[in-house]
Amino acid sequence: MLLVFTLVVSVLHHQLAHLPVKRVLAHLHAIPARQELAALGFTALSYWLLTTYELLALKYLRRTIPYTRIVFNAFIAYSLSHTLGFSAFTQTAFRLRLYATARVSAIDVAMVSVFCSVSFGIGLATVAGLSLALSPEHAAKLLHLDQRWAMLVGMLLLAAVCAYALWASFARGTLEIRGWALRAPGPAIGLAQIALGVLDISLSCAVLWSLLPAGAHVHYVAFLGVYAAAVIAGIISHVPGGVGVFEAVILLTLPGVPADALLGSLLAYRAVYYVVPFVFGTLLFGSKEVSAQWARRARARELASQYIAPVVPQIAGALSFLSGALLLFSGATPAVDERLAFLERFLPLPVLEVSHLVGSIVGLGLLVLSPALFRRVRAAYHIAVWLLIAGIAASLLKGLDFEEATLLLLVLGVLVLGRRSFYRPTAILDERFTPAWVASVTGVIVLAVWIGLVSHRHLRYPRELWWTFAFDANAPRMLRASLTVVVLGVGYVLLNLLRPARRAPAVAGPDELARARALIEQGDQTLANAALTGDKRLLFSDADDAFLMYQTARRSWIALGDPVGSPRGAEELVWRLREMSDHHGVDTVFYQASRGCLGLYVDLGLAPLKFGEEARVPLADFSLEGARADLREAHRRAQRDGASFEVVPAERVTALLPLLQPISDAWLASKSTAEKRFSVGAFSPQYLRQFPLALLRAGGAPVAFANLWTTGTRAELSVDLMRFDPRAPRSTMDYLFIELMLWGQREGYRWFNLGMAPLAGLESHPLAPAWHRVGNFVFPHGEHFYNFEGLRRYKAKFDPVWEPRYLVARGGIALPRVLVDISVLIAGGMPQSALPVT
Repeated sequence: MLLVFTLVVSVLHHQLAHLPVKRVLAHLHAIPARQELAALGFTALSYWLLTTYELLALKYLRRTIPYTRIVFNAFIAYSLSHTLGFSAFTQTAFRLRLYATARVSAIDVAMVSVFCSVSFGIGLATVAGLSLALSPEHAAKLLHLDQRWAMLVGMLLLAAVCAYALWASFARGTLEIRGWALRAPGPAIGLAQIALGVLDISLSCAVLWSLLPAGAHVHYVAFLGVYAAAVIAGIISHVPGGVGVFEAVILLTLPGVPADALLGSLLAYRAVYYVVPFVFGTLLFGSKEVSAQWARRARARELASQYIAPVVPQIAGALSFLSGALLLFSGATPAVDERLAFLERFLPLPVLEVSHLVGSIVGLGLLVLSPALFRRVRAAYHIAVWLLIAGIAASLLKGLDFEEATLLLLVLGVLVLGRRSFYRPTAILDERFTPAWVASVTGVIVLAVWIGLVSHRHLRYPRELWWTFAFDANAPRMLRASLTVVVLGVGYVLLNLLRPARRAPAVAGPDELARARALIEQGDQTLANAALTGDKRLLFSDADDAFLMYQTARRSWIALGDPVGSPRGAEELVWRLREMSDHHGVDTVFYQASRGCLGLYVDLGLAPLKFGEEARVPLADFSLEGARADLREAHRRAQRDGASFEVVPAERVTALLPLLQPISDAWLASKSTAEKRFSVGAFSPQYLRQFPLALLRAGGAPVAFANLWTTGTRAELSVDLMRFDPRAPRSTMDYLFIELMLWGQREGYRWFNLGMAPLAGLESHPLAPAWHRVGNFVFPHGEHFYNFEGLRRYKAKFDPVWEPRYLVARGGIALPRVLVDISVLIAGGMPQSALPVT
């Protein structure tokens, strides 16, 4: 979108290089009232006709809803989505909200949106095809095409429409597309779609056509094709409302019409067809929300806490960014002469000059504060409120800009109504700026400077212009404001990027590890021993009967496994971690979570995704007899090679470490890797001396080892750090695992945990989530990165019981970032985040 918008701006700059802004505004004000009334009439008819799409869609779904309700909902959805852009998403969002009380399901709302979009596309194709086919000479001239090509494109578009009409009228049964079953709408609905689509595009085209200059002499049928092409370009660009793209196409395809007059008509078209319905739609939507909640204040507070409060920071941050851009653009353009003349009679010149400069500085401040508002920073909220108040005053004092002040007042109202959503005490300077945010702010500032230079291109820029102060000195005020904004913006970004990194969070100390070790002895899961690696932070319940281990990476706080300890303490801890991470504006993640705690995680508002399966061997039934011929052969081969096995108690491990260090180094070198973190232990004397050690010798010399994770209840036995000499016999690891299971069986352990097989056991059904489809593709084809399939196949030969393990996090577009954070954390590239410590 940014790339397309940049290209469009460059095209417009080339087209309008010698066009004074005042001439454009003069043509805008010179449009006769009868043309404006005609345009308003066509707009009203067009929006009424849009509501019939909704009526047809609900008829297709066989849903009965009062007609007045349909018209009300459809007008709000279309009037708001046309201006906000991304119609496929914004229309669906507003419909979902508006139809909630009518018990229309989310699937039906999605189908309504798809049906309306298809109807609009059919109408667009029909109009474009008819224009190209019926008036190829005019269309070819306007679109710079050969008449034969124009005729061919038109016929192809009409053929596609005819094909849809035939399918809609005569098809039987359903059409399945990636799990979605679509039935033909029938001739009544299908043909009505085409007719309504043509009328809709024709009426919206008539709005602009009625506003064209009197000397344009553009044939309406030919202009339909131009209009359709401009609309298609705007949709493809994904620029909200097609702003700039639509205008560029119209300007390029109508070179015979004076550019200043045509641009004035386009501005009038934007105001009539977009702004006026948007204002009415906003008022209607707001009145509906207020009236629906006024009589049920208690219920309103509950709904606000559940639905509205979570999105207030996002809305406030976006509106703050847009308000800042509006103030910068306003400061770069000349004020209306009549309003300046009125102010000159009552206002001293210094007040005007200061107000103009303050307005631009306030705009920069709102841009800077927008990411902090996204993250619910309390200080950002208070500063933004005062900046908006200052911006409203500056807008009125610098040029009586009532429209701008009204929009800022609306943004201020949103902030004040959602003030309880901003509770984080973090300082604004503690918020790191992302490259995307820096690029966005830079783009707005550059665009504002470009608008200022274009608006005053007819002026020369002598040195004295910087020090010219007068009521009509718009250009000097623009230059001073632009320089101030650029200097302050660059300085603030450099201050943020070059300041020292914040202190790293503290990991668990000896006292915390001792408290955790007591709880580990009472538990049944060996994964709890991962807390003793010393690279994690530990969170304890108030009753000291449970703990949770976690670490921070980038924008995620990641807990390993479920909480260890009592169920009540576990529930307390997961909520506390959720509150802490929300307090700091980061994501809460649970990695390798079990099925038993999923209900609790879902209550937190998180989504579980199956990440793989854990292999657990029941030791009571384990034996080398029966169908385990491959295990018997590996065991005998290792014994023939002189292998011997022993379990070394923890107190004797320290003396063995000098012999084990070369084995670990050789293993790491053979794998071309470094020590991992977080989910596994590393070769460290402080870590290894805490556990018993399984040792394998060949010819009397150590060739393989693994530290043992145990539980005091003897419910489970597993290994963590496994290393073997690359020159050891091939059956070394099989022998080690077999002997360990037999040893655990003799010692009374109930299960042997072989660990997790990532991406194993994911659903392959066509309706399975997209994550499962991605995992099922990577599982057999990802051997260049990780031997997923081979690892599961190796563990399967021990006949384990497979238990699912989950990644629990906020779903949607946050998932790829969470996966990157986990990978970075395990790889040891970023073991500790630079987030504030709680």
